[in-house]
Amino acid sequence: MTATRPSNEPSIKQYLEHPRGGPTVLRIVLGTQLRRLREAAHISREDAGEAIRGSHAKISRLELGRVGYKERDVADLLTLYGVTDETERADFLNLAKQANTPGWWHRYGDVLPGWFETLVGLEEAASIIRTYEVQFIPGLLQTEEYARSVIRLGHPRASGVELERRVALRMDRQRLLTAPGAPRLWAVVDEAALRRTLGGREAMRSQLERLIEVAAQPNVTLQIAPFSVGGLATAGGPVTILRFLEPDLPDIVYLEQLTSSLYLDKQDDVDNYLAVMDRLSAEAEPPARTPGILNDIVKQLI
Repeated sequence: MTATRPSNEPSIKQYLEHPRGGPTVLRIVLGTQLRRLREAAHISREDAGEAIRGSHAKISRLELGRVGYKERDVADLLTLYGVTDETERADFLNLAKQANTPGWWHRYGDVLPGWFETLVGLEEAASIIRTYEVQFIPGLLQTEEYARSVIRLGHPRASGVELERRVALRMDRQRLLTAPGAPRLWAVVDEAALRRTLGGREAMRSQLERLIEVAAQPNVTLQIAPFSVGGLATAGGPVTILRFLEPDLPDIVYLEQLTSSLYLDKQDDVDNYLAVMDRLSAEAEPPARTPGILNDIVKQLI
């Protein structure tokens, strides 16, 4: 019996014809499609794992898009799930091949941990990126000199070569904001981050001037949360929420720590953080006031 999917679900061919976001997103899409096939066939993760000489944990990782795919495993799973149409099987295998193609960030593998690589891939696919920063300017808006100072704080034992590699990676990430089909970036920055001088007064002044320029971009909304607004600490630290056009991708909350990160996609978790972000945006200064506030801080650095 051939497995079928509801007519309103996106097809694999759709993602092959209109790829966006590189291998990270394609792995998630492929994993979601395979999970739907498995559930439609009423097959457990344990049985699916045995079919590919693995375990239920391996199936979980595959379905979450956390690991790459072997074409043999995908072919065996399709057979188990009753997918016999040769064209459909070929589409799945082509998607698996594309999902294993390294993204542009692969060349930074020496300084890019796996937990952060996922974020870079998700940024590439996002239609909206909302972020709240407490201590630092958001990475997507940092100047090179400011980024160097921030990275040095987080990696005090890094060599000069490693430090410059990390700076280059951060600068390359920023290209997505001016690329065709760029996402909308909506950032709320705590006043403390604007007044914490990193890299010296000249570097900080350049960073603030950069923010004034960026705030004028049509796809960037920049708000400042002043000291006068209380209760912002309830956000618990920096928060990033990514939203996607692809129906197979839920909103994802990204929470970063010094040497690890957490990705949340359960609806209750996402809804809670969206509520926090909405409140932060409502209590922060309106975007129209951002250039004036930044100019005032720049004058204080002269």
